[in-house]
Amino acid sequence: MVDVDGVELNAEDKDILAHPKVGGLILFSRNFTDIEQLCQLTRAIKQINPKLLIAVDHEGGRVQRFRQDFSAIPAMGKIYANFAQTCDQDAALQKSQQFAQAMGYLMAREVQASGIDISFAPVLDLDDVSDVIGDRGFHKDPAMVSALGDAFIVGMHQAGMKATGKHFPGHGSVKEDSHVAMPIDKRSKQQIFAKDIQSFEQLNDKGMLDALMPAHVIYPNVDQHPVGFSRFWLQDILRQQMGFDGVLFSDDLSMQGATGVGGFVERCEAAATAGCDMLLVCNNRQGAIEAIEQASINASDPMCVQRIQRMLNATPRPWSSLGDDAVWQSCRQQLQAFNAMV
Repeated sequence: MVDVDGVELNAEDKDILAHPKVGGLILFSRNFTDIEQLCQLTRAIKQINPKLLIAVDHEGGRVQRFRQDFSAIPAMGKIYANFAQTCDQDAALQKSQQFAQAMGYLMAREVQASGIDISFAPVLDLDDVSDVIGDRGFHKDPAMVSALGDAFIVGMHQAGMKATGKHFPGHGSVKEDSHVAMPIDKRSKQQIFAKDIQSFEQLNDKGMLDALMPAHVIYPNVDQHPVGFSRFWLQDILRQQMGFDGVLFSDDLSMQGATGVGGFVERCEAAATAGCDMLLVCNNRQGAIEAIEQASINASDPMCVQRIQRMLNATPRPWSSLGDDAVWQSCRQQLQAFNAMV
């Protein structure tokens, strides 16, 4: 999965997107001016290959790539915190779940109406010591994360979007930001499994997770490799012990947390060998080209291809259809009421 620099495709972009090793594209704020332009861009991408998976990080709060024309989804950590100010615990949870489901629908419906297949959401990390996670996470209690994450995914699925839980097995309990450092979490396996991994396990057991994105974090008392490059985490734990059969997206292999493995070719090969189905190389065009041309990966593995194709939007609806969507209108009203409370 690669990226592009502009608001329309240039000749090099088109050549890269047509390459058989390229299976998707992730969009950023720099690729957006307004909804008309975005829809033109996504149509141009699908004209090259309708099976290219188009993705975006559109979680809400500070991680929402598109602003103009889109609903401003609140940070997930603010949902329960807001209702808890005026309700008892049980009522706050009930209202939070209802609102989280509405926000899952609202986000997914608008993102897909722009021609994008998936948003990499929800964040299932705990809102603990990590600044880069913080209020991107629903709560610091794993049970609350499971309850609210479940509701958010119900809304996503209702809109027709597949869900990607991140960042397995949990980035919230380590201070360093893997965009700029190599986070190391020295806790024991027992501590991680008793806390951070709980929401991933519970939602996987319920069949809610269509995909997962591993953390660029090393847990040295469990395995020496960052999770996204670890066969132990991705094969032994996820595939075998947890029985997860969805897509495994690497986190961005340009991040600092991935550099210890080597160059872009080595990173892609290591992530693929560990078990990632799709490898994200963002914000480094030369690195992406090197990986596409030189990395020894099987881009036609039938199981991998089948898993990724399940993530595509099966029922595309245009942006103009939103006005006739009663559920979307209701979700917008709930958002307005929530904002009035804050």
